[in-house]
Amino acid sequence: MAIIISKRTVDGTFMRRIRDISGENFNQCFQCGTCAGSCPMNAHINATPRKLMALLQLGQVAALEEVNTHWVCASCHTCEVRCPRGIDIPKIMEALRQVVLRRNVNQIEPSNLQPEEVIDLPQIAMVSGFRKLTG
Repeated sequence: MAIIISKRTVDGTFMRRIRDISGENFNQCFQCGTCAGSCPMNAHINATPRKLMALLQLGQVAALEEVNTHWVCASCHTCEVRCPRGIDIPKIMEALRQVVLRRNVNQIEPSNLQPEEVIDLPQIAMVSGFRKLTG
C-alpha cells in the first residue's frame, strides 16, 4: 500500500478528533515497535499497532479504514504497559472505533443472529462485539 502525503490526503480534523476522544498525544510515538512486539493479537491483525500509530500520525484516514487492528484489539493494555512513552494505545484504539461507530453503520446486525448462536455465545463476547461492531 502506497501512502501519499499531501494536503489532500492528511486529515487534520480526524487527527484532532482522535486526540480529543482518547485524550492521548499519539504524536509522542517514535515507532520503537515495542507495542507491535508485545501484542497478543498479532496473528489476527493486518497492521501492527506501530503501523496504525504511524498512519494516524500521518493523518491517513483511508488507510486506517482498511486496518482491522482497532477492531481486533483485546484491550489487554500490554502495549500501554510496555510503551516507553506511556501512550495509552487501547484508548486510541477505542477512539478509532468510536469514530466509526458514530457514523451509525452496523457491521453486525443483532436481529440476524440465529437463536442457537445467541444461546451458545458468551454474553461478554456479545456485548464486546456489539460495542465494537454496531453503530
